[in-house]
Amino acid sequence: MKFAFTDEQRMLRDTSQAFLADTSSSRAVRMACASDRGFDDALWRRVCDDMYWQGILVPEENDGLGLGWVEMVIVLEAAGERLLTSPLFAVAQSAAALTQCPKTACRDALFGSILAGDIVALALSNPSSDWHCVDARVDTSEGVTHLSGEAGFVSCGYAAEHVLVAAQNADDTLSLWCINPSQEGVRIERTPTMDQTRPMAHLYMDAVTVSNEQCLLADANEWFNRTLALSRILTVADQVGIAQASLDISVAYTKERSQFDRTIASFQAIKHKAADMMLKVESARSLLYYAACTVDAWSVGQVNDEALLEAAYMASACASDAAFFNAGSGIQMHGGVGITEEYDIQLYFKRARATESFLGRPSDMRESLASQLLDGAAP
Repeated sequence: MKFAFTDEQRMLRDTSQAFLADTSSSRAVRMACASDRGFDDALWRRVCDDMYWQGILVPEENDGLGLGWVEMVIVLEAAGERLLTSPLFAVAQSAAALTQCPKTACRDALFGSILAGDIVALALSNPSSDWHCVDARVDTSEGVTHLSGEAGFVSCGYAAEHVLVAAQNADDTLSLWCINPSQEGVRIERTPTMDQTRPMAHLYMDAVTVSNEQCLLADANEWFNRTLALSRILTVADQVGIAQASLDISVAYTKERSQFDRTIASFQAIKHKAADMMLKVESARSLLYYAACTVDAWSVGQVNDEALLEAAYMASACASDAAFFNAGSGIQMHGGVGITEEYDIQLYFKRARATESFLGRPSDMRESLASQLLDGAAP
């Protein structure tokens, strides 16, 4: 496959990097992490009003940009490089989930909310047991439907205006619902994590009454597996940005630090480590854009679900390793100061470690890929 950015995609990459260089500095990231919200509301408003990134995956018929996945991962890769602390990932994940749902008044209203800058979060599963395990359930009695259970690691869920919830029906199938955090029986708590730059939440539901209009998808089993795959590809974009930034700031540091009357960048061991890091990030980036092209082809029916899952497994396994390896190597290249708060490499290390286990570890991805290729099963 020969891949090259179009002129428009190069312009999007350049403008994204320039915007984030101005707005997502190290100081801005640290201030956002320390705030009560966990992100900068003013910056999120600029992202929505000035850049309109929340509309990249929203269809044109819903007044969105209707762009492809290559454009989406271009922006998320740039955001990962600058450790952008915002609800962008959460909103992109929800938009990807909604594009697979049939056209309903609820779906169209949610697209409208996303375009208006509201935060729509996605509660997929309970990762305390398995990322493929859904703990929320649907109970219907006397004509009234309730949602009960919980979901973990909901990106920006504590600040969301709407939450999309995957729940288990009585017949063991899955369904997708939209709930309002202010509804009776809903409790969302912010979850302390190693990575302060990616705020998470835990959702609790106790007999939350829902109407038929809040049901986005009655049979969501296939939707669930596809949405997990799409969410992993969005995460991969972030990880590629982390891997690239870890390489860049580490090399820049080695050009400044001197030892034995010469910069440590001139040492052969440092050069070999930097070369390994570059190989990691380039391999991950290649798989990222392969996966993005696969999603675009899948969206128009050119490839099947099996190809989509395969691309997501490969990209996720490679990028998770690359981000963690580069961030860890970056700390080694910094020496003892690398893990201290004064240096940004520790922020990238924490993000890399958190995203490595988010939606499944690299070993899980390789096992799933092997099962799909050898056994014909794709969990």
